[in-house]
Amino acid sequence: MALLLHRIGRFAYRRAWLVLAAWGVALAALLGAGIGLGGQLQESYSIPGTESQTAIDQLAAVFPQTAGASAKAVLEVPDGDSVEDASARSAIEAMEAELEDVDGVASVLGPFDEYAGDQISGDERTAYIQVQFDGQTTDVSQDSLDAVVATGEIGRDAGLEVAFGGEVFEETTFGLTITEALGVLFAGVVLFITFGSLVAAGMPLLTALVGVGAAFGGITIVSAFTTVSSTAPMLAVMIGLAVGIDYALFILSRHRTQLARGEDPEHSASEAVATAGGAVVFAGLTVIIALLGLLVVGIPFLSVMGVAAAFAVFIAVAGAVTLLPALLGLLGHRLVPKPGSRAARRALAGDEGGKRTMGRRWVDTVLKAPIVFVVLVVGLLGAAAIPAASLDLNLPAGNGEPGSSQREAYDMIADGFGPGANGPLIVTVDITQTTDIFDDLDAIGARLAEVDGVDYVGQGMPNETVDTAIIQVIPESAPDDPETKHVVQEIRDLEPSITADFGTPIAVTGYTAVSIDISQRLNDALIPFALIVVGLSIVLLLIVFRSLFVPVKAALGFLLSAFGAIGVTVAVFQWGWAAELFHIEPGPILSFLPILLMAVLFGLAMDYEVFLVSGMREEYVKTKDPRTSIVHGFQHAARVVTAAALIMFFVFFAFVPEGSGVIKGIAFALAVGVAFDAFLVRMTLVPAAMALAGRGAWWLPTWLARALPDVDIEGEGLRTHLDQAAWAASRRAAVLAEDAVFGLPDRPIGPVDVEAPTGGLLLVSGEPVDRRIVAAALAGRLAPVDGRVAVLGEPLPTGASAVLRRVAIAELDTDATRSVADLIASRLDATRPWYRLTPSTAAVDGWLERLTEARGPGAAGIDRHTSVAALGAVDRALIALTAALAERPDAVVIDLDDETGADGARFWSAAARLVPAATTVIAGVAPGHDAAPFAPRGLSTVRLGAVLQETNR
Repeated sequence: MALLLHRIGRFAYRRAWLVLAAWGVALAALLGAGIGLGGQLQESYSIPGTESQTAIDQLAAVFPQTAGASAKAVLEVPDGDSVEDASARSAIEAMEAELEDVDGVASVLGPFDEYAGDQISGDERTAYIQVQFDGQTTDVSQDSLDAVVATGEIGRDAGLEVAFGGEVFEETTFGLTITEALGVLFAGVVLFITFGSLVAAGMPLLTALVGVGAAFGGITIVSAFTTVSSTAPMLAVMIGLAVGIDYALFILSRHRTQLARGEDPEHSASEAVATAGGAVVFAGLTVIIALLGLLVVGIPFLSVMGVAAAFAVFIAVAGAVTLLPALLGLLGHRLVPKPGSRAARRALAGDEGGKRTMGRRWVDTVLKAPIVFVVLVVGLLGAAAIPAASLDLNLPAGNGEPGSSQREAYDMIADGFGPGANGPLIVTVDITQTTDIFDDLDAIGARLAEVDGVDYVGQGMPNETVDTAIIQVIPESAPDDPETKHVVQEIRDLEPSITADFGTPIAVTGYTAVSIDISQRLNDALIPFALIVVGLSIVLLLIVFRSLFVPVKAALGFLLSAFGAIGVTVAVFQWGWAAELFHIEPGPILSFLPILLMAVLFGLAMDYEVFLVSGMREEYVKTKDPRTSIVHGFQHAARVVTAAALIMFFVFFAFVPEGSGVIKGIAFALAVGVAFDAFLVRMTLVPAAMALAGRGAWWLPTWLARALPDVDIEGEGLRTHLDQAAWAASRRAAVLAEDAVFGLPDRPIGPVDVEAPTGGLLLVSGEPVDRRIVAAALAGRLAPVDGRVAVLGEPLPTGASAVLRRVAIAELDTDATRSVADLIASRLDATRPWYRLTPSTAAVDGWLERLTEARGPGAAGIDRHTSVAALGAVDRALIALTAALAERPDAVVIDLDDETGADGARFWSAAARLVPAATTVIAGVAPGHDAAPFAPRGLSTVRLGAVLQETNR
């Protein structure tokens, strides 16, 4: 991965304007398409498979007039008046008539209608009109809502106070306030303090903002085709902005440090993308996997939120490894800190012999008494997690934002009818097996009225086909009150006895019941999801750090910070501690907050773990001194991790004071979680725990070490590749080998030393199996076991992909059914342009003409239809060589059998004329093979077993 990222970073640095133009086009296309398609954000809380959702789906089929979205027009007369007064009643009935004419409205039930329920308050000051729409909330058009709201002028003209409420009026607009901008400003201040340069500080902000714009454009496009809640883009912007700044910070910090040490800007940028960028890719991948893990919960709106946030993180990673190095390429040497400047001293902070930094002093303090700090951190986070035991989950109660019409309607209903009237329950009754419908419905209603916490039970209403009836039940408690959950459960507990007595199964549904079911599903999924996330973190960190202790410690630390953040969120948002300070109305915790917090915080925690511990591992590999490695890794990463955590905190916390009700709690929990994880867990608990573990912190069973893939996140393999590439470039030979060993570790071939010139011939002499293994390795098909090997300037095995593209293997084909033209055409396929369906006949004929000329006058004719099997050994080998050359490689590999070798002079005489001057040939031959005709172009020989190099120029 490091090598791939190095190449990406180098390309972006060298082709800066091209990369910037590509990002500009992509950003404009995504935003333009999103605006052009006119996607709308809509709230849709549904959960397939639950009783409430099943009942809604059933009502949609058999009782469609009750299954659609609903709204209330709430009216209130001045103090001392009554809605029964003639003027008020006339206005209310006129509103009913207007509402019935609105497109999309299925039915209207006014307070004075025959089948009206309890729609007039006890003091007769408040009444409401029930409006039922044709479809679900997502199907109600904005024009219909505007028409409904316009009817309110009739009531206001009569002196009534009018407000509209219901789920169709929930605020779904996307907007940012000045506080979010202040969060970005604080992030800029932290970046300026970190880098000491306005230009350097602006680069992470620019990449993050471009990434957020692209992500928002993509989400807007999706919203034109499927339901996307208003929370999804807000969450994506919040997370994308935070990780976008942090990821660019990590790479830019590494680049500035290397520049301060005198490295070339291009080399530094490429290496920073390969090393710090590797950690960024890994960290981003963990966040993406955790967010996509929300798909397994099985809740559609939560899945959309997870995918949207994951897309924003993906864009942030892509921006960090492509857009940022392009900006670095534009600035070049201008980012080099001036010698002796504060920026240069910051970049070199922590180097040996340098001034002791705050990070160094902190880690020294922790290591003086590590057990004390372990106990303190665990105790503090454990105490913070205590309120999590009383966690009460629920969806938004539909009360709207303060000052909105929806909020006014909610408060008017609560004051006039009681808090439960804002969340009526719908009990569906299957009446297909009863013959005394109305008496049974009355008896069932009486049973429902006996449930503790029920305030009102409406009259049973059957549908037109008389197979399903509904009964409205209004609880005494508010929709988001825990008591309402008990009411729902007690009604459901009545189902077996009602079915036994009346033969009429019942089910509870409605917005409130759906919210309760979603909350229960999420509550049940919290622990399994946490285990999945923890298990994932252990596996990923096992791969990265190749240690058992580090992943387990990281996972336990994550759980501490996650549950600590949940506990503090419960204390503030549920218990009401400091609620006024944060403009918070205490109530239940948003049902998907804990699981979303775990998904996001997991990835961010792994970010800090990787950047802090990777330096410790790199130093431990060199010194085997656990304490020195802790100090070294910590002091080099402390500044950047501190800056990253502060940026995350400011960006998240900026969404708390004036953010929407849904996003406010998520932002607060993430801000607290980041602070806990970065400063208490990663920067205090981690060095203390690793000091206690000593050498055991880096222990890994041998069998597990062999089974785990090597992801090279520290770039050790990259440095080896760059060293070998420099060695290969200094020699300028087609094939280079120093102490090279091929084959298998338990059956080595070598060591081999060889240097073959470009356009020359390398003969690999020995047993057939050995020489074919060596030839395959030199062709990039098999990795060398040891030593240094380079082919065509590409070191092996790291440059194997490039060697594969540039080296062709001539395969001797004895298939009697194949013609010469078929063999050449099959190899031409490898280089055929995409727009040409078949190989060119002229190209095949051209290669046959070259072969005929190379074979010389007097040779037996070979045409397109000649069977390969009918040719002699030398001609078969020449045909194989011709077919391989048709791919236009820079080198070709061929293994000659003994029969061909008996007439080697004739073969090489023709090959010298056939092979282009710049093409190198690597041939496996038997000992004593005669290749003298090719010698003038440069001849090198490797005799396997004897390991002898001969060169003839």
